[in-house]
Amino acid sequence: MTALTLPSPAPASRRTRWLLRLHRPALCTWAALVLVLGAALLWLWGPLTDAAAQAWRQYNACGLTARCSYDQAAILRYKDLYQYTTLAVLAVPFLTAAWAGGGLTGRELETGTARLAWTQSVSPVRWLATALTVPAVLVTAGTTLLVWLHRLVWTAGEGRIDTADRWYDILTFYANGPLTVALALAGLVVGALAGLLLRRALAALFTGAVALAALWAAVGTVLPHLWPSVTRVTALGGDGPAGAGITVDEGLVTAGGAHVARPLCGIGAHPSCAEAYARLDAVGYYRDYHPRAHYWPLQLTATGLLAAVTVLLTVAAFWLLRRRTATAAVRRRGTA
Repeated sequence: MTALTLPSPAPASRRTRWLLRLHRPALCTWAALVLVLGAALLWLWGPLTDAAAQAWRQYNACGLTARCSYDQAAILRYKDLYQYTTLAVLAVPFLTAAWAGGGLTGRELETGTARLAWTQSVSPVRWLATALTVPAVLVTAGTTLLVWLHRLVWTAGEGRIDTADRWYDILTFYANGPLTVALALAGLVVGALAGLLLRRALAALFTGAVALAALWAAVGTVLPHLWPSVTRVTALGGDGPAGAGITVDEGLVTAGGAHVARPLCGIGAHPSCAEAYARLDAVGYYRDYHPRAHYWPLQLTATGLLAAVTVLLTVAAFWLLRRRTATAAVRRRGTA
């Protein structure tokens, strides 16, 4: 009597090689994107930043003279390339979400490649674990490198280029910190979950990108409230509330010490504004904001929160896969 021998699970290294071969075009595209964008950031960090800084020194040395010579083209080149590279870095999470939905899970379920893999000694759970782990390592490494290079660029221009973005400008804030890496990983899981739900490549591609946009908007909404803000009060006769940073709230301070949120009409010295403020018994402005010292607390807190959400979405993806494969197995046994 011979015992029935079940096929042994495929080694992890074999599954990884199979995944890399299957998605070789996406892997090559990702490597090319990181190399090209990294090279652009290095060029911006070195020669272009130095040239723009020199041009600003020339401009500031002109004073009030009627005729002045400075390299305006260098300033514009720096500004344009900084904007393009910043947008490219922030596009990485959306590209990841779209690819994960369209190529990683959606297309494989639509074409039957995933089911073929499940018959080759690879369980659905191991298939999904490999499909998420390998891209997660590559996305984390590449996005971390790009964010680090972007921060080098911004640091090199700070204080040297008059038109350089401030730390709290929304695009620079995200592109300079680990929150973008967390968003890229969230995009990977969101896209994979969309593919499992829809099982159609094109639909999952768009759904993954839109879902990530909604998640990003939610993060942006709660981010200012993840760390205690600082309140600054200034006299009513100034140009408005003072305090440079991420604004949480602002408005007027009354004679009784109450804060009236956002009834600002302009400079208090203007007759119409002075009359409106007098009716409110206002004596000053206030602004609740996050100064530069709050940059890392905000970045790390938001990153931790987003990582927790990503873990929950990952659990949901595995639960959905197990449920659907179990249901399919029951149906096959019922029709046998």
